[in-house]
Amino acid sequence: MEENECQGGIEGEQWQKTRHGVVLAQRQVAVQEGPLYRTEGSHITIWCNVSGFQGPSEQNFQWSIYLPTAPEREVQIVSTVDSSFPYAIYTQRVRSGKIYVERIQGDSALLHITDLQARDAGEYECYTPTTDERYFGSYSAKMNLMVIPDSLQTTAMPQTLHKVEQDPLELTCEVATDTVQHSHLSVAWLRQRGSEKPVEVIALSRDFMLHSSSEYAQRQSLGEVRLDKLGSSTFRLTVFHLQPSDQGEFYCEAAEWIQDPDGSWYAMTQKRSEGTMVTVQPTDKEFTVRLETEKRLYTMGEPVEFRCILEAQNIPDRYFAVSWAFNSSLIANMGPNAVPVLNSEFAHREARGQLKVAKESDNVFVLKIYHLRQEDSGKYNCRVTEREKTVTGEFIDKESKRPKNIPIIVLPIKSSISVEVASNASIVLEGENLHFSCSIRTAGRPQGRFSVIWQLVDRLNRHSNIMWLDRDGTVQPGASYWERSSFGGIQMEQVQPNSFSLGIFNSRKEDEGQYECHVTEWVRAVDGEWQVVGERRASAPISITALETGFAVTAISRTPGVTYSDSFDLQCIIKPHYPARVPVSVTWRFQPVGTVEFHNLVTFTRDGGVQWGDRSSSFRTRTAIEKAESSNNVRLSISRASDTEAGKYQCVAELWRQNYNHSWTRLAERTSNLLEIRVLQPVTKLQVSKSKRTLTLVENKPIQLNCSVKSQTSQNSHFAVLWYVHKPSDADGKLILKTTHNSAFEYGTYAEEEGLRPRLQFERHVSGGLFSLTVQRAEVSDSGSYYCHVEEWLLSPNYAWYKLAEEVSGRTEVTVKQPDSRLKLSQVQGNLSVLETRQVQLECVVLNRTSAASQLVVEWFVWKPNHPEREAVAHLSREAVFCYGEQAAKNNLRGRLHLESPSSGVYRLFIENVAVQDSGTYSCHVEEWLPSPSGLWYKRAEDTAGQTAVTVMRPDAALQVDTGVPNATVFEKAAFQLDCSIVSRSSQDSRFAVAWYSLRTKAGANEGSPDLEDQEEGEEEDPTERTVLLSVGPDAVFGPEGSSWEGRLRFQRLSPLLYRLTVLQANPQDTGNYSCRVEEWLPSPQKDWYRLTEEESAPIGIRVLDTGSTLQSIICSNDALFYFVFFYPFPIFGILVITILLVRFKSRSSSKNLDGKNGVPLLWIKEPHLNYSPTCLEPPVLSIHPGAID
Repeated sequence: MEENECQGGIEGEQWQKTRHGVVLAQRQVAVQEGPLYRTEGSHITIWCNVSGFQGPSEQNFQWSIYLPTAPEREVQIVSTVDSSFPYAIYTQRVRSGKIYVERIQGDSALLHITDLQARDAGEYECYTPTTDERYFGSYSAKMNLMVIPDSLQTTAMPQTLHKVEQDPLELTCEVATDTVQHSHLSVAWLRQRGSEKPVEVIALSRDFMLHSSSEYAQRQSLGEVRLDKLGSSTFRLTVFHLQPSDQGEFYCEAAEWIQDPDGSWYAMTQKRSEGTMVTVQPTDKEFTVRLETEKRLYTMGEPVEFRCILEAQNIPDRYFAVSWAFNSSLIANMGPNAVPVLNSEFAHREARGQLKVAKESDNVFVLKIYHLRQEDSGKYNCRVTEREKTVTGEFIDKESKRPKNIPIIVLPIKSSISVEVASNASIVLEGENLHFSCSIRTAGRPQGRFSVIWQLVDRLNRHSNIMWLDRDGTVQPGASYWERSSFGGIQMEQVQPNSFSLGIFNSRKEDEGQYECHVTEWVRAVDGEWQVVGERRASAPISITALETGFAVTAISRTPGVTYSDSFDLQCIIKPHYPARVPVSVTWRFQPVGTVEFHNLVTFTRDGGVQWGDRSSSFRTRTAIEKAESSNNVRLSISRASDTEAGKYQCVAELWRQNYNHSWTRLAERTSNLLEIRVLQPVTKLQVSKSKRTLTLVENKPIQLNCSVKSQTSQNSHFAVLWYVHKPSDADGKLILKTTHNSAFEYGTYAEEEGLRPRLQFERHVSGGLFSLTVQRAEVSDSGSYYCHVEEWLLSPNYAWYKLAEEVSGRTEVTVKQPDSRLKLSQVQGNLSVLETRQVQLECVVLNRTSAASQLVVEWFVWKPNHPEREAVAHLSREAVFCYGEQAAKNNLRGRLHLESPSSGVYRLFIENVAVQDSGTYSCHVEEWLPSPSGLWYKRAEDTAGQTAVTVMRPDAALQVDTGVPNATVFEKAAFQLDCSIVSRSSQDSRFAVAWYSLRTKAGANEGSPDLEDQEEGEEEDPTERTVLLSVGPDAVFGPEGSSWEGRLRFQRLSPLLYRLTVLQANPQDTGNYSCRVEEWLPSPQKDWYRLTEEESAPIGIRVLDTGSTLQSIICSNDALFYFVFFYPFPIFGILVITILLVRFKSRSSSKNLDGKNGVPLLWIKEPHLNYSPTCLEPPVLSIHPGAID
């Protein structure tokens, strides 16, 4: 069903006035308003108009779609100007005609989509390419198309019903749809008999209006046919009184309608149900009709009567209507009321009393013509129709019957003329001219005038008026010959009063037949009117041979198989031989090898021109086409044959005829047999050397591979050489390099994957048949079986290279080895003993190496005592980068290691400032690395040198201590001194820790806090009780004083090797033996201090006397003795002390630094806050006692 009519006109156009006063229309493109809803599978049309444009009246249209999935992307569908316009997804549908554009007018077009698909939904754009002088207006318009599923269902139960006339009929049909959009349904019941066109019984339109076809309209208006809707989807057809004419298949047809935005309704889909076969058995109401007349031949003016006789039962109780016809044209109708109604022409004759239509009895009806005319000749008939009177008093037609026609002939008044027709030929070839003459002979003088009609009677006895000349001498062509006559193709002349000619020029096949000259003799009657008194006719047969009769074409060739560069001829022979006025165009068509379509190669046109095909460029310079002068045969000669000329050839001949209007008509087309031309390549003579070789070489050497061509087909042969390598692990060889026939290089996947490109060198020798491939800097991975694949190429006649043959050479087995390892290190064993802080030299000597280009990795290891695994000390990479090992971090070797290489292969490792923990067994391990041909380094060999045992020793202990003070006896309250003198020491860098002890025989628990006096494990228990008086560490930090001497001790360092402890306020409990103990500390190479040894002095005996109370009381009780003892000595003692101090001050001024910082003696405190830095080389000289300065 088509869409709405296209909207045309200039409505809505806009105009613009230019500066010159010219009014220009603004282009406007209009498209059918959307959105449109259409169902899948339906045929849709969308109109598009353009107005206000400039340029040609015929505009072009291009349709595109924007899909919902990509609304910004244009997808091209179809164009009226560009066949390549559609995108790939629409190309096939456009080519197959499922999508096309119908041009309504030059400015209007319809887009057709015959089989709508769901993917066709989207926004459609109609675009008109500009033909304007400048852009002005809109050039495209858009609308939306929604594609919805076809949900309409129409179902009815298929069945066969046998009914009797006047029985009722009821049929039901289910119509349903679930379309979301608002739509209307139309339902119709139809009846079909065999191949006849279906007849609509009754239908419900989309506007809910009931209507029927003309056959059922009267019965539907009388209520005899009904359509009722039961429920929401059931439609029932009721026919109350069946008639025999109702017999047939009944089915219902439903359509779903939707209203478009422009207000029109569109049938989206249409479905029909299965049918019900209904047969109607008629009752006994048959009747027959018979037509009678006296004779068939009459003369003008005689009367004639036709009687229509009805034979039936109970005629008075039945209703019949009668109609009369002449040559199928209605004369009169007579209903059951017997009142005739005549046609206008016959009504005039009936009014003048020349004709009568009447009912003679219940079963006889009469037609009378009182005065026959010659034009009354023809076929007469009557038709009787039985009618049924309804309850409303109206009549409805039922069965209708008519007898056979009765023809009559009305003869004119007799005439004495005779007619003869002659022609120039009885058999002619189409296109030749025909000439006829019509001669009239009379017995006496002519009675009046003649009118002549030339007619053509074809083989089907159909008469066609060609031309006629009326009695007044006016010539007129027949309706079908009017145009030919206007171009002079047909001419009629009155040569003499009784002779008439007809000329037909450029005859056609349809001109064949009997040419009849029909002459009518006219005489003037008494009333002045002309009357026909006689007619005569004569004819002559003409047989026209169609030009295409026997038209055939044959293609031949004497050389179906040729070799490259040879020539071959193709002949197109056309039969029969046509005169020069009959043109024949010949087209040679060609189907190349491997294709399925023919294309036109060259055409020898009907006017003698040569027209080359679009794809014949390769043939033009090598093809000659020749047409014989004596015939239409065409010869095609092709030189320098090549592959492009190989295939199937076929010639197509077209027979043409020039029409009377000077146009041309193609009468026939004949296609010849196929000629297959095989263009063969020359026989190859290619031979490649098959010799086998075995090649063994050392890595980094070149691999020389040769490929020899022993023989070749032509001196102009070019070769493509493909080099392959086959590895044992691979099934097939891998392509290394390909050199094409034009010397282009293409590296294979193997060369790319293995990095062979920079190492490949190809060479073609001057001899031309020897090709060499060199693989530079061979690697072990290059080992394999090498061979070449040679392709021989020749230049085809069309200057294109083609591969003639190919052959594989013998194989070359290549084995690439690494160089033999010759690395050797010195295996000399060594032992080194060295004191701490000294230097150790470890030597690693490479006696031999594999290659002078190799690089060495040197690594030193050490095995520590009681440690089974070796540890790395240092590492020298092949790039000469020196790195510390894990042992260097543990033993603080960083900064103490030094590497030298005085000569090639000699490496010396120096360990500075060695320590005891550096002791161990040292060895060096060397790896030799060689460069691969690809530039990558690989380890070829490794070796370990002899071991060197290194023992680091500390200095021998030489510490000796002497008390320096003999046993002494002091009085109570006096002071006594305990000196500790170091006689000798182990090193000048030594520091000392000093502690003084009180030695007494054990009598109970120990007192004091032992510090430096801790005894070594395993000694027997000492019976002497040792109590610390005071201790000073090597860092000059004081320990706690002994509780018995707290506040009475004074420490002095008189020299670096002399320490003194003074005990003040001695009391008898201080009596006993005293000793000093000295620890010697040395700095390690890591600047850590360790105790080297310790030594204790011999005991010193101190006795403190108790003065008693008698002497004290005596002195205190006597004043004179008191002043003598205590007062008078003080001035003297003061002077003496001052004198001593002055002398001593002078003597000690030179040794200030030993007494304290800045020459001032240090004060002794119980817990002196003195931090001693281990970096100090000399401990400070201390001279301390509580609250006093010495």
